[in-house]
Amino acid sequence: MQEFDAIRPYGDEEVEGAVKRLSNDPDFLLMVGRFRSPFLARWFPGLLRNRVRAWLWKQFGSARAIRDIQLRVAEHVTELVNRTTTRLTSSGLERLDPESSYLFICNHRDIVFDPMVVNHLLHLHGFDTTRIAIGDNLLKNPVFAEMMRLNKSFVVQRDIQSPREMRQVFLTLSGFINHSLDDGHSIWIAQREGRAKDGVDLTDPAIIKMFYMSRKKEGLGFAEAMNRMRIVPVSIAYEYDPCDADKARELETRDRTGSYTKAENEDSEQIVKGLTGFKGHVHVHFGVPISDAPDNAKDLAARIDAEIHANYHLHASNLVAYNMKGMHPSAHDTPENVSEEVVTAESWTRAELEAAEEELERRINACDAAIRPYLVAMYANPVISSLTALNASQTHQTVSER
Repeated sequence: MQEFDAIRPYGDEEVEGAVKRLSNDPDFLLMVGRFRSPFLARWFPGLLRNRVRAWLWKQFGSARAIRDIQLRVAEHVTELVNRTTTRLTSSGLERLDPESSYLFICNHRDIVFDPMVVNHLLHLHGFDTTRIAIGDNLLKNPVFAEMMRLNKSFVVQRDIQSPREMRQVFLTLSGFINHSLDDGHSIWIAQREGRAKDGVDLTDPAIIKMFYMSRKKEGLGFAEAMNRMRIVPVSIAYEYDPCDADKARELETRDRTGSYTKAENEDSEQIVKGLTGFKGHVHVHFGVPISDAPDNAKDLAARIDAEIHANYHLHASNLVAYNMKGMHPSAHDTPENVSEEVVTAESWTRAELEAAEEELERRINACDAAIRPYLVAMYANPVISSLTALNASQTHQTVSER
């Protein structure tokens, strides 16, 4: 693993030192304190730091392995999930083998909650947790970097200008991912760089090409290498997005000015908001491992997209947004030859639809008028993606019958 030192997560032998550093870091202690007691964090930060330090040492002071850390964190994750969702459901895990490693390629809605909830579900169903791909832009804060490396995260370097440097970075990343899978460690990675702020989930073929780089050196063909990776498309669907207004504001600013500059600590603030904000019903679908991959990255990316869209769990909030005619001009078009009545096949009650309409209208009215269409579109677009997937499936079935 020495060749991957620059990007790898911590090993068991590094746990004790990391816990000691975090337990003595005032910024980390105050950050944890804000979760546990916002009042004390504001008025008595020194007292709160001492209390959090004692609590951390009691919880994690004897940990000597990554598994120790994760087992002790698990109950707090359960508490967080219960507090911020009305329910958490999943499908598809019964078709996976807890003894196998997989490459989970997931649509991306929230910076930290996405991989956390996937690992939470894997843990509850007897699977080992994954190693998590995380952008280096989130590791500028050394405290957050320490936390994430303790949580089996590895670094994906971004904003690389030199093509030669980019190739070497991608080759190292490809080698680490394939080495992890071969060694029995599953991987979680988003289907593209950054969150899909507009609700349109599309896999970047460049990520697929990166997976292949280290296998190509071994002489494997593309399809064979992808089949070996046991790629599992994962769809995560939030009824409500705690960061929806922030995302809509960024999208509107980009469209109006051509660019968007993040404020200092914006990522950190959205991490906290995404973790602690209300999400309603969250559903995660785990697809069937791809064993018949096409022979090029573009077609494989499209295959992953089709799986994610077809198995995306639509919520009443999505249908309400979709039916707000004229409110989402930036939403991509509904495919032809598919009745919108298909969308109502979900078993939503009138009360659920009315509650979703009331909540969505509350969120819309809380926004500036300029960003409202963007907020509606991010909830409506998953419906359109699902209809597109359904249309493609029906077309394929018709052709096959001919």
